[in-house]
Amino acid sequence: MTALAKRSPIWHPFTQHQTEPSFKKIIRTDGAYLTDEDGQRIFDAISSWWVTTHGHRHPRITQAIQAAAERFDQVIFAEYSHHLAEEVAEGLIDVAPPGMAHVFFSDSGSTSVEVALKMALGFFSNRRAPRSSIVVMEHSYHGDTIGTMSTGARGVFNSTYEPLLFDVERIPFPEPGEEQRSIDALEVHCQTRAVAAFLVEPLVLGAGGMKMYPPRLLAEYRRITAQYDTLMIADEVMTAWGRTGTLFACEQSGITPDIMCLSKGLTAGALPLAVTLCTPEVFEAHLSDDRARMFFHSSSYTANPIACAAALANLEVWRDEPVLTRIQNLADLHHDQLEALRLNPRFVNVRQQGTIAALDLSVQAKGYLSETGQKLRSFFRSKKLLIRPLGNIIYLMPPYCATAEDLNLAYATINEAVDNI
Repeated sequence: MTALAKRSPIWHPFTQHQTEPSFKKIIRTDGAYLTDEDGQRIFDAISSWWVTTHGHRHPRITQAIQAAAERFDQVIFAEYSHHLAEEVAEGLIDVAPPGMAHVFFSDSGSTSVEVALKMALGFFSNRRAPRSSIVVMEHSYHGDTIGTMSTGARGVFNSTYEPLLFDVERIPFPEPGEEQRSIDALEVHCQTRAVAAFLVEPLVLGAGGMKMYPPRLLAEYRRITAQYDTLMIADEVMTAWGRTGTLFACEQSGITPDIMCLSKGLTAGALPLAVTLCTPEVFEAHLSDDRARMFFHSSSYTANPIACAAALANLEVWRDEPVLTRIQNLADLHHDQLEALRLNPRFVNVRQQGTIAALDLSVQAKGYLSETGQKLRSFFRSKKLLIRPLGNIIYLMPPYCATAEDLNLAYATINEAVDNI
């Protein structure tokens, strides 16, 4: 940036503006691609931070947004309802794991998890048997609000805000060969009968390093929480909407959590919207003639009608189009490419879950602040490829419209990157 160039007043997320180059502007999005101000088309290999599922500007979803905007802007949801929210809620209950019965709307993944935590505490408090302990899995990430930072892994993401964070109990991540240690740790905590909820990312821990574990372990965690009357909160903000190969990751374990959090792909990435689903028992614990036992949470844009229109259209796309076939095709493309990379000694822990592929670059400097990550990002950017490594961890999570040609480009560029860095 030259001395005479105008500096943008924007403060970007997860950005050190002292060292980061100026940001190019995106002027258009289509399918699996972004177009920048210079006319370059960039393959969106991470779905614009994991939100875009079917592809940018899916026609059916775009049309639904346009139609809703002709009739609505915002409706106060503490006073009224509207048909779009009602249909989204009914549609979600139809496709959610059996037993989900109620839908609370909010506007971001972090908020949906905050809502879940408050539901869990309210559940026990209103039953006159208060519990305040929350158990989480190490390396987890659940958001950037105070409550969700408290439940996430402690480290560079939140060390500055440590005085504001509350304590939670943590169980070990179930590394291969150490699964029983993780299971036993959860049971030890739940046996105290002081744990209100176990909060977990099903099958894949996203920002914690794309760490993956098998469905049978999630089922075992569910067995333990049910045995000790501990609520299980499934944070499916990233893992839902086909990312792990099924509509919801919980499906692969055959479980129904007590509370489930959804966002990101809820509108196929078109608009911000989130929901927290729960079982009848959680909802009914807040039913009373005593207004002090109501659920005290809201946001100004709860169940925004235009966002709900996008979510409803997304549900229709899932119903009418062969989305799962596209997901399987994408997973197969990942598998073929990853098999070749497993033979490359520069990569370790090559792994996949559905449409999510990840591998660790074998370097000395690891962690989110590793310079390797910045170098990789710059190289990918120069090759018209949007990939944001988590330090030395490279991952791909493309939209479901991505083609074999798109994936070939991404994997070839990954190979080229490690040759050059």
